[in-house]
Amino acid sequence: MAVTELTHRPAATSRRPDPVRRAGRRRTAGDWSVLAIAVLIGLLIAVPFLMILVNSFKSPAEYSSSGPLSLPTQLYTDGLQAFWNRVDFPRKLWNSFLISGSVAVLAVAISMLNAFALGIGRVKGRTWIVVVILLANMLPQEVLLYPLYFMFKAVGLYDNVWSVIIIFTVIQSAFGTYLLASVYSTFPKELLEAASLDGASRLQILLRVVYPISRPTLSVLLIFFFIWTWNEFLIPLTFLVSNATQTVPVAITVLQGDRLMDVTTTSASALLGLIPTLVFFLLFQRTLTRGITAGAVK
Repeated sequence: MAVTELTHRPAATSRRPDPVRRAGRRRTAGDWSVLAIAVLIGLLIAVPFLMILVNSFKSPAEYSSSGPLSLPTQLYTDGLQAFWNRVDFPRKLWNSFLISGSVAVLAVAISMLNAFALGIGRVKGRTWIVVVILLANMLPQEVLLYPLYFMFKAVGLYDNVWSVIIIFTVIQSAFGTYLLASVYSTFPKELLEAASLDGASRLQILLRVVYPISRPTLSVLLIFFFIWTWNEFLIPLTFLVSNATQTVPVAITVLQGDRLMDVTTTSASALLGLIPTLVFFLLFQRTLTRGITAGAVK
């Protein structure tokens, strides 16, 4: 009887509610204040998007009479159709998807290989190499335009989407290498030693040990690289001059004249350019959340 009482006593005590946990569930005035501030900031961020959505379906006459803050009395879609046909939007959309998707995949792959060599491999002076990569990533894009222009002119890649893909792959992989090198430097050495004892090569260790564990971080980099490249403007504007190679952000500038600008058509173009990235973010929101919170729990 004594043994059974001792064995059942911990189970009984574990079912009792913890007063500390119950107290922690109660929201204080500070929690509600932080929540209210977060909601207010969210509303301020959403105001420009709401104005774009409202003004995209207004006619120029209605915009001139009622202003940008009023709701449209009827749906005016001529602005969307005008931008769609004027800039050949499906072509621009495909160029943006091709450039952003290629850069995201290539930059993540190169970042993983570089970080594996710097963070896990035996590269001498890897700290200085990471510092140089970080400093190179901090250079403004305006500094790169002049030498890159002559380089791509010489090799015949000017006005070619691959010129922009190569540039952004190098830029994004520099940041990815810096980030992943810090992550891989804290990688458990026991796993690597166990894989080496089992006869795994370095490539097998990378693909079967390092890659599965770091997949959440790589997913976050992939999403960020895609969105960052999609929103780039200066380099695509400089290196993609023909109508067949331009991207969506560059196509929006076609609607802006020297002394006249159609606000409703410009809002419609901004809406069409925003929808793909918004859909992409919503599709991979769960992947992004899991990747960010993956390192919080061991």
